[in-house]
Amino acid sequence: MTSGRLPILVAGAGAMGGALIAGWRRAGVAKGGDLILRDPHPGREALAAAAAGATLNPDDEILKRARTVVFAVKPQIWRVVASEIAPHLALEAAIISVVAGVAAADLSEVFGGRSVARVMPTLGAAIGQGSTAIWSADTSLAEDVAALFQPLGAVTRLPNEDLMHVATAASGSAPAYLYAFIEALEAGAVEAGLSADDAARMVRATICGAAALLAASGEDPAHLRRQVTSPGGTTQAALEVLMSEQGLTPLLAHAVKAAVDRSRELGL
Repeated sequence: MTSGRLPILVAGAGAMGGALIAGWRRAGVAKGGDLILRDPHPGREALAAAAAGATLNPDDEILKRARTVVFAVKPQIWRVVASEIAPHLALEAAIISVVAGVAAADLSEVFGGRSVARVMPTLGAAIGQGSTAIWSADTSLAEDVAALFQPLGAVTRLPNEDLMHVATAASGSAPAYLYAFIEALEAGAVEAGLSADDAARMVRATICGAAALLAASGEDPAHLRRQVTSPGGTTQAALEVLMSEQGLTPLLAHAVKAAVDRSRELGL
């Protein structure tokens, strides 16, 4: 991220905005004085950044200092918030939208024709373990946005904007799918006889370890799955349920499609 793109205005410092703030501060990409934060109900990360020198909920005239606007509000209120802040921004301010489903053309129109990049990050950005999909028609802006998000984890530049719907479904929303899987596995272990505490300790350590091995080894997940699965063993018995015609593959395909459809609806 070039110094010409600083300071950064983060409009919406909730879960996702807070994760980005935490990640940038952790990586040293944006120090306290590089951040302007706007949220009527700032979260923990916004308050911590303010204590370290970030400007929190300043007068509107301060917003004109921002050269980058990270727009991280709920899709249902994006037009209201954008209309409130757009008149106070510098003409050269670039817009980075984290808003699911909303097209760059619509954002640019409400933001007075300013350049727009769309991103879909994950909460792992807070610890440098996120995934961010990026699209922008402005090549220079896309490069700067990639540089801004690179310290927060993996970055994928998409070839067309329509794929942002898929990125939202397969990546942006996906941590919730994993957490739901962990909840269900813990519940299954408890039903089979483990205490809730033991189930939580075992399942969470197992999932985190498996994910860490996947990342460290670089192996295909199918290869790792086969390593765990002995013919005729306990794992195979479980996988015959999970990988059946009514199992994980069709279920997740249906889930991703539902999220893609909802992303499209939010942009209408």
